[in-house]
Amino acid sequence: MTIKLKLELASGQSLEGAPLELLSKGVPIARGVVDKQGGVTFEVKSAKTELAVRVDRSVLKTG
Repeated sequence: MTIKLKLELASGQSLEGAPLELLSKGVPIARGVVDKQGGVTFEVKSAKTELAVRVDRSVLKTG
Protein backbone atom coordinates (compact mmCIF):
# COMPACT_ATOMS: atom_id res chain seq x y z
CA MET A 1 0.00 0.00 0.00
CA THR A 2 1.24 3.50 -0.79
CA ILE A 3 0.57 6.30 1.68
CA LYS A 4 1.24 9.86 0.46
CA LEU A 5 1.30 12.90 2.73
CA LYS A 6 1.79 16.63 2.15
CA LEU A 7 3.17 18.56 5.10
CA GLU A 8 2.84 22.29 5.69
CA LEU A 9 3.97 24.15 8.79
CA ALA A 10 1.97 27.13 10.04
CA SER A 11 5.27 28.98 10.49
CA GLY A 12 6.01 28.65 6.78
CA GLN A 13 9.24 26.75 7.43
CA SER A 14 10.19 24.10 4.92
CA LEU A 15 10.45 20.48 5.99
CA GLU A 16 12.46 19.57 2.86
CA GLY A 17 14.92 16.79 3.69
CA ALA A 18 13.33 16.02 7.07
CA PRO A 19 13.39 12.33 7.95
CA LEU A 20 9.97 10.93 8.85
CA GLU A 21 8.86 7.63 10.33
CA LEU A 22 5.45 6.03 9.90
CA LEU A 23 4.48 4.34 13.16
CA SER A 24 2.09 1.52 13.97
CA LYS A 25 1.46 1.10 17.69
CA GLY A 26 4.53 3.26 18.34
CA VAL A 27 6.83 1.08 16.23
CA PRO A 28 8.39 2.40 12.99
CA ILE A 29 7.10 0.48 9.97
CA ALA A 30 8.35 2.78 7.18
CA ARG A 31 10.67 5.72 6.66
CA GLY A 32 10.64 8.61 4.21
CA VAL A 33 12.17 12.00 3.50
CA VAL A 34 10.18 15.16 2.75
CA ASP A 35 10.64 16.41 -0.82
CA LYS A 36 10.83 20.01 -2.10
CA GLN A 37 7.02 20.29 -2.35
CA GLY A 38 6.46 19.02 1.21
CA GLY A 39 5.43 15.55 0.10
CA VAL A 40 6.49 12.18 1.45
CA THR A 41 5.54 8.68 0.34
CA PHE A 42 5.56 5.54 2.47
CA GLU A 43 5.35 2.01 1.10
CA VAL A 44 3.80 -0.33 3.68
CA LYS A 45 1.98 -3.61 3.94
CA SER A 46 -1.73 -3.21 4.49
CA ALA A 47 -2.44 -2.62 8.17
CA LYS A 48 -5.66 -2.44 10.13
CA THR A 49 -4.38 -0.20 12.88
CA GLU A 50 -3.98 3.46 13.72
CA LEU A 51 -0.95 5.07 12.15
CA ALA A 52 1.11 8.06 13.24
CA VAL A 53 3.96 10.05 11.71
CA ARG A 54 6.99 11.11 13.70
CA VAL A 55 9.18 14.02 12.55
CA ASP A 56 12.76 14.46 13.71
CA ARG A 57 12.30 18.08 14.81
CA SER A 58 16.04 18.55 15.37
CA VAL A 59 16.38 19.21 11.63
CA LEU A 60 14.13 22.29 11.80
CA LYS A 61 15.94 25.62 11.72
CA THR A 62 14.85 28.39 14.08
CA GLY A 63 15.24 32.08 13.59
